Order: sequence, then structure tokens, then C-alpha cells
Amino acid sequence: MTEYWPYLLAIAVVIVAGLAFYAGKLLMQLKQQNIAQQQAEQERQSVLKVHDKKVLDSVVIIVRAMKEEQCDLSEGCWRLSVLLDSLKTSSQLDQEFPAIFEMYNAIKHMPILEERKKLAKRDRMKLDLERAKVEARLSGDIFLNLDSLHQYANERLSAISS
Repeated sequence: MTEYWPYLLAIAVVIVAGLAFYAGKLLMQLKQQNIAQQQAEQERQSVLKVHDKKVLDSVVIIVRAMKEEQCDLSEGCWRLSVLLDSLKTSSQLDQEFPAIFEMYNAIKHMPILEERKKLAKRDRMKLDLERAKVEARLSGDIFLNLDSLHQYANERLSAISS
């Protein structure tokens, strides 16, 4: 029995060395997988930042146009709401800029472009009156939201750029 001890010990060492090698190989694969996931996440964040930068640039342009009265409040709120909803790295903007989203929600059911042209003149005038009433009621709050939104967009653009 004593003559088998060296063989058993050698077999045990080979088994332990094989398991250690296998564990090391698995750890290396895990490390490579983690690095790949981190790179993929960084790439995803980069793509989101590029998207949000384009959206925020558009927001700044629309806000300026609305402040300078080159764009109707209702059209501007419609465009801003859609743009703000498309931001990938921000959420709950409807709570930060409630008047803009309230205006959008009040007019989003109204037909536009070809659908509007198909309406009878009386129906178009009725919708225009409805829109004008909402604009008059919300205009003060919308302009306050525009100031806040302009500041928000510029801050986010600065954060994205750095």
C-alpha cells in the first residue's frame, strides 16, 4: 500500500492542476466578457448622447423661435413635446414643463396637413377657435416653461459635450 502513495499523490496533483487551469481559463473568459459588456454599454451611452444632442439642439432652436414669436405656441408645443418624449437620457419632462405638455395634449387630437385641408371651413374655424382659447389660457405658463426649458436644454448640452 505504501508503494501506491506516490502515484496517488501524483494523480491528485495532476487533477488539482487541471482544475486550477480550467478555473483560470473560466476566470479569463469572465474578465473578457465583462470588458466586452462595458465597451458595449459605453458605445450605447455614446449613441444615446449623440441622439439627445441632436434633439436638444432642435429644442433650443424651437424655443428661440417661440420666444421671438416666429412659431405659434401650439405648433411649438407640439414639436417640443414630441422631441422631449424622444430624449433617451431624460424622463418625466412632462412634469418639469407641464404647460408645454398640457398644450400638446389639448391639441394633439386636431387634424393636421392633408387631414385638416379635408375639413369643412366651419370645422377648421371651430378647431382654430378651440386652439386659440387654449393658447390664450396657457400662454403665460408656456413662456415660463420656455425659459426653464431653454436653460435645461443648454445645461444638458453642456453636460453631454463634456
